[in-house]
Amino acid sequence: MSENELKLDEFGPGDGPAMDFTEGEEKSATDLAPVFDVPVSISAVLGRAQLSVSQLLQLASGSVLELDRKVGEAIDIYVNNRLVARGEVVIVDERLGVTMTEIIKDGDGQS
Repeated sequence: MSENELKLDEFGPGDGPAMDFTEGEEKSATDLAPVFDVPVSISAVLGRAQLSVSQLLQLASGSVLELDRKVGEAIDIYVNNRLVARGEVVIVDERLGVTMTEIIKDGDGQS
């Protein structure tokens, strides 16, 4: 082992993370600079449906698939498969988009 490597047992129980963010300390966008280039997957879920394989095979162009949401109900926004917000579908320059209307805090809305 080289002198720059540490063994796992050399970290004590009070040793904190390399980037120490204490409560009450004001953060800025520059604090997050190390993660700016990390790719994330974002999904906006309009609704869900459960079908059998035979029902799935009967779908054709023009088929209507009933979802578990009502018209006007908020859609779920996931980042890396984790629910982080709810929002509404909007049209921007003839493209669909999503406006966030509610941020989900840890544990809220999880199923």
